[in-house]
Amino acid sequence: MKIEKKLILSNIINGTFIILIGLFAFQNLNLVLTKLRFVEIADDLNASFLAMRLSEKNYFLYQDRKALGEIREKVAATTQTLEAEKGDIIPAIGETDLRKLESLLKAYAKTIEPVRGTVPPDAAQEERIRGAGRSLQEYADSITRLERKRVNDIIQDAKRILIFSFWAILASALLIGHFISQKIVRSLRQIEKMTRSISEGNFAQVRDIRSRDELGSVIDAVNHMSEELAHREEQILQSKKLASLGILTAGVAHEITNPLNNISMIAQTYEELYGQLGEEQRISLMQKVDAETERIRKIVKNLLDFSKPKDAQPKEADLNAVIQKTLTLVQNMIDVQNIETIIRLDQGLPRVFIDEHQVQQVLVNLITNAVQAMTAGGRLFIATRRGKDGSSVEVTVKDTGQGIQPGFLPHIFDPFFSTKGEGGTGLGLSVSYGIIRNHRGDIRVESKPGVGTTFTVELPLPANS
Repeated sequence: MKIEKKLILSNIINGTFIILIGLFAFQNLNLVLTKLRFVEIADDLNASFLAMRLSEKNYFLYQDRKALGEIREKVAATTQTLEAEKGDIIPAIGETDLRKLESLLKAYAKTIEPVRGTVPPDAAQEERIRGAGRSLQEYADSITRLERKRVNDIIQDAKRILIFSFWAILASALLIGHFISQKIVRSLRQIEKMTRSISEGNFAQVRDIRSRDELGSVIDAVNHMSEELAHREEQILQSKKLASLGILTAGVAHEITNPLNNISMIAQTYEELYGQLGEEQRISLMQKVDAETERIRKIVKNLLDFSKPKDAQPKEADLNAVIQKTLTLVQNMIDVQNIETIIRLDQGLPRVFIDEHQVQQVLVNLITNAVQAMTAGGRLFIATRRGKDGSSVEVTVKDTGQGIQPGFLPHIFDPFFSTKGEGGTGLGLSVSYGIIRNHRGDIRVESKPGVGTTFTVELPLPANS
């Protein structure tokens, strides 16, 4: 079953429980209000009955003839109250109890009716009146106490049911939520593991999860993507490597020409003026040849180091030295484009724990992109500094080129995304991003069209720095 359907079903179940509990609570609340309304009426009736009994006492003990009139008035008023409040009384105590209460009230009224104020009152008559009044008051008291007890019982029952229902719904929601979340989290962890593996160049597929829900579809899609990437990776990486080497080789070839010309001129001078040169002059010329040869050797060595990727071998290194070494590879490319280079390296920069070759690859890519963005010349800024929090170092590569459109910035590090059209593979910045992330660092970009682009590479310092 799809996760969406499971969530809808669980919501329907919990919603049904909540609606039923709401209806139960509403019904009980109405019942409680009904009975409380009767209790209010009963309290007024009991007060009237008590006043009747008090008037009855005044008549029999003190021969107060006005008391009989007061009793008859109270009986009439109580009868009217019962009739007027019938709509509130019947739902609370039922029609049977109301009829019995009215019957006792009428019986009491009948015992009072024959009495005409004789003094002293008749003893049998007194006993009948007192008995009828006692029965009326006791029955009214018993109904009131019973209804108070019922109100309390309803409240207690509702409380227990609501508490039980609350915990039942909570447990149901937690269990269903836990089941679904565990399924989602388990699959997402596999997808996260897989995507991390893909970002590191490992295209192994997830085979141990078979699911018919949305996560299964996502895993199938990621597996398909992984398979496609595995098929195309070697060809695309080789193409990117050859493109980078082509750019660097063109620059290096031009860079080597200068020392070769110098060596040729020294050799011609040495040959033509050999007889006129002293020993010190001859040694000086040969030292110059050696220096130019060493210059060529370093250029070729840097190119070979760059063109032969090795397994990551992080170690403590001088980041400024890595930058200087990188510049020897790209300097001619910078000069050909008539670009002014501004280098500001923090000489007090701590050593970092990096793979020099991989970081050099990142720098070559960033500088190459900057140079290609300044086709009509410009300024290239390269700077190093300690991070703001002191736990990292930063390398900034800034150009004054054409910049990047705002809509492209969120995708600039995505694989196969390129702003160069057919001229780019879209892997340079993606590979660079992966290298820096593998160093537990970060790479950020800021750009404004027509103003330029700034890349900032942040690398963590060793723990003891």
